[in-house]
Amino acid sequence: MIFFYEKDLITIKTVLPKLALLGATLVWGASFVIMKGTLDNVPVFTLLALRFTGAFVFMSLIFCKKWKKINKKTLWQGSVLGIILFVAYTVQTTGLKFSTPGKNAFLTAIYCVLVPFMFWFITKEKPDKYNIVSAFICIAGVGLVSLTSQFTIETGDALSLLGGVMYAVHIIFIALYTKDGDPVMLSTIQFLSAGICAWTASLIFEDFPSIWTTDMLAEIIYLAVLCTAIAFILQMWGQKYEAPASASLILSLESVFGVIFSVILGDEKLSIQLISGFSLIFAAIIISQTKLSFINKLSTDNKKHK
Repeated sequence: MIFFYEKDLITIKTVLPKLALLGATLVWGASFVIMKGTLDNVPVFTLLALRFTGAFVFMSLIFCKKWKKINKKTLWQGSVLGIILFVAYTVQTTGLKFSTPGKNAFLTAIYCVLVPFMFWFITKEKPDKYNIVSAFICIAGVGLVSLTSQFTIETGDALSLLGGVMYAVHIIFIALYTKDGDPVMLSTIQFLSAGICAWTASLIFEDFPSIWTTDMLAEIIYLAVLCTAIAFILQMWGQKYEAPASASLILSLESVFGVIFSVILGDEKLSIQLISGFSLIFAAIIISQTKLSFINKLSTDNKKHK
């Protein structure tokens, strides 16, 4: 029999949410490299159709009891979220096809910086000084990552940036809809809606792959179950018990892990310019999401110990 003292329980409650968020971040970071490889054999819409359908089936089975509480409002709100998610993933995934996993990860991550400015138009609440500073830092980072020597932007990078904009729109709609709605059912319905959109586009524009290998099936299962459904559950549970500033800091590591996996697997060749750009974008995300609260906390703790 195992006994837990109160101190141990406090430690578990503190550590587990962080591990859950870190797990989701690691899975998402690895997904950029996996999607890049899968796109060599599976068309964009077909890949998204399989990914969203798999996530919908998995979520439906895990949370089957919640279907009893479904209503028309959840159905149409989830459908709207699914359409936005489908557009965001389509743009980002197409961008990944013409870019590198690392660049795609960081350029897409600009949604963290964009959200406060988009909310400005809805809530009339002006972005604070941290948001403004992070925006300028992010612009500089994007320039280093995506601009060529002729000061033009390549197709893959432009689509990756547009994907970031669409994810920002998606986050705003999630914030609006989850005020009164069940986040689990909204996510389940959005996966169904996004899957329907992807299957429709796939049937119209693409040919379904005639040959499937074990590796291809494993990649699809990873993207659908681990990367979409389970990662969402980990994020949802982790954010429930973790402070927003700490949670956002952990989740912002997604783009960093995206580059790390890309470098390890040989898909990314880093230069001083790219490293500088990645660093600036990451710094912008941290400033925008945390307001540097962790620095203020360290300063306060140091004063207490003196």
